[in-house]
Amino acid sequence: MDSQNSIVRLKDRTPRPLGVAVVGAGYWGPNLARNFATAPDWDLKAICDLDTERAAVLAARFRVPAVGSLDEALDTFDIDAVAIATPARTHHGIALTALGAGKHVLVEKPLADHWDRGVDMVTAAESRGLVLMADHTYCYTPAVQKMREVLHDGDLGEVLYIDSVRINLGLVQPDVDVFWDLAPHDLAILDYILPEGLAPETISAHGADPLGTGRDCVGHLSFDLPLGGMAHIHVNWLSPTKIRQMVVGGTKRTLVWDDLNPQQRLSVYDRGVQLPPRGARRALDRRDVAISYRLGDTWSPALPEREALGSMVAEFATAIRDARPSVTSGASALRVLGVLDATTRSLQLGGAQAAVAEPPVAIATGGYGQETAGEIGMGRGAEA
Repeated sequence: MDSQNSIVRLKDRTPRPLGVAVVGAGYWGPNLARNFATAPDWDLKAICDLDTERAAVLAARFRVPAVGSLDEALDTFDIDAVAIATPARTHHGIALTALGAGKHVLVEKPLADHWDRGVDMVTAAESRGLVLMADHTYCYTPAVQKMREVLHDGDLGEVLYIDSVRINLGLVQPDVDVFWDLAPHDLAILDYILPEGLAPETISAHGADPLGTGRDCVGHLSFDLPLGGMAHIHVNWLSPTKIRQMVVGGTKRTLVWDDLNPQQRLSVYDRGVQLPPRGARRALDRRDVAISYRLGDTWSPALPEREALGSMVAEFATAIRDARPSVTSGASALRVLGVLDATTRSLQLGGAQAAVAEPPVAIATGGYGQETAGEIGMGRGAEA
């Protein structure tokens, strides 16, 4: 009898699934809907899209209702959160409507299409004590989580440079350039893995529109890292080959991430330039310092297999229940948005450096700096 009572009490402590409506049934909405529908933390309540026929097709897959507006979803269903998978220009209005109704919000990248609108969204969420989270999916992959661990443990030493390449053929977007389409992934990863986060003071960007589409299809952006290092990101819609690669070079080791190589996504190279101690480098004329090279081993860390979006929706639920910022919080998404905003201004200045805006003091630091960042995907049912 005592055993049965214990089982009853255990069931009573199990939190109920959180209700969620997915807004947007286009490219990314189906992926979000599938993960919310299969996650034990969530109860998918509805699919919302202005194209009601498209919404109905997606809703039928998960046996949930389809509606044509967010207002209808808010009035009809008992939901705790709204997941937005619509064009960036619509994020601000949809998010403010959901936050105004007291709902937690998940937003597809980028957070918004303008810096001021992103600030509005983050401020509205914080003033209401609600979770605003960005779907920076790569931060929930085992490979990128391992990259963070390696850098935060100091295994690479001081970061000397970062080279990131994200190129493929298409899709040329109708409303954003290649920077706003592809670079948010790499910027979010850098904000997550770097111990100091994404905090450049200025950005320099160069773009090209060889197709005459009215928006850059090829782009390069760069910014300084602490201690004299440099980060460079190359994005391209026109490449016949697909590359997803990042190289992080440090004073001790170099880390290479190749997302398209499932057998060896991460490689750590104990090879590089052998430098004298930093104090000695300051004291000596650099031209007189003898450069030597270190040739060591290469190894690939073992990585678990689990779907990043499954870990992401589990983190969203955990952040709501624990009343804390999510790992990819609104504040962290705003840092990424600040770099994108500076990139646009640099392009308008012909590649000259553009200052990165600082968030208002009222906005909490929140996000990747939280200690919970090392426990992504530890919600119920998130383990592989």
